Amino acid sequence: MDSPRFIGAEIFRHSSYGRWHPLRVPRVSTVMDLSRALGWLSKAQFITAPRAKPKALMAWHTPDYVAALQRVEASQVATAEDLARHDLGSVTNPVYPEIFRRPATAAGGSLLAGELLREGGVIYNPPGGTHHGMPDRANGFCYLNDPVLAMLSLRRNGVRRIAYVDIDAHHCDGVAEGFHGDPDCLMISVHEERLWPRTGPLEDDAGGAALNLPVPRRLNDSEMAFIRDALIVPQVEAFRPDAIVLLCGADGVEEDPLAHLSLSNNAHWAVVSALMGMAPRLLVLGGGGYNPWSVGRLWTGVWATLNGHAIPERLPADAEAVLRALTFEGNKRGKNPPEHWFTTLRDAPRDGPVRDAIKDRVGILSRRTEARPRHRAYLIP
Repeated sequence: MDSPRFIGAEIFRHSSYGRWHPLRVPRVSTVMDLSRALGWLSKAQFITAPRAKPKALMAWHTPDYVAALQRVEASQVATAEDLARHDLGSVTNPVYPEIFRRPATAAGGSLLAGELLREGGVIYNPPGGTHHGMPDRANGFCYLNDPVLAMLSLRRNGVRRIAYVDIDAHHCDGVAEGFHGDPDCLMISVHEERLWPRTGPLEDDAGGAALNLPVPRRLNDSEMAFIRDALIVPQVEAFRPDAIVLLCGADGVEEDPLAHLSLSNNAHWAVVSALMGMAPRLLVLGGGGYNPWSVGRLWTGVWATLNGHAIPERLPADAEAVLRALTFEGNKRGKNPPEHWFTTLRDAPRDGPVRDAIKDRVGILSRRTEARPRHRAYLIP
């Protein structure tokens, strides 16, 4: 591929998990609209995500669970057994009109990305990033696990060594289950400590496949830069992957209502930039992000970074209109949004001291990998 490709779909424009659910807000459609308003998304770069067929989803999900999703969508009713066995119809994973079609479309984009990256390239699939989904149940707003499906698709298309980097505020428990103990997968997760799902402690290496870095609240840009340069980049470089999958969740920014970190969107873009060119294949997925302005601005900036577009100091009128049309009902952050949420993409940097706890944890992970023969072997041509 000569230029990065963007995978999206119109199903995400009006589909919602419900009036009061955190995923009531538009996200993917905002990124599509902003990117087009800025002249950054040509027809040649855009790919409409296909809806994954049930059989394709069964590469990781159980047939009974896939069938349950389809049945619940058709009837719009989850039985007591659906709730008990698959967590369908819970407060977290509610029944809504597109309960199968929406996640199957996100998964279809990730499965397609694995095929398109066979010969190399860069693909951005912001609908993807549902990293909590489990083989037989929904989990944490995630009905399917498209990162796992994407990585399995890469494997089917000749890719062996995959570095999976996850900077969502929540730990990637579903991906950790999917690739536990896989010697050809390096998982790096930077997530808020003691935040749901409360998995991924420092000592958990997922059978030797993972580096889990739980970080304290109020993580700032300087701390993320330290983590990027002292942990993420050197570990990925040493692993020498055939492909990198980056889950770029937007819930780590200060304005997000579900986490307690203090990053600006600059921190995420810097991680994207650092990983570009480190492998012949790069797949960037969305993930969390529950403030419509911050997630739309951050993910549009990811697309700009992948294409080398300069971030304008002030948005043109058409792009500003996209952001002014957003609402955030039922959350105090939506009552008086600051003007720069409408007029800019870039946040003001949120730098600060790098706390000793973060330095110590990064040091522990670095020493742990130095002691492993398989990591040293990555340095041998």
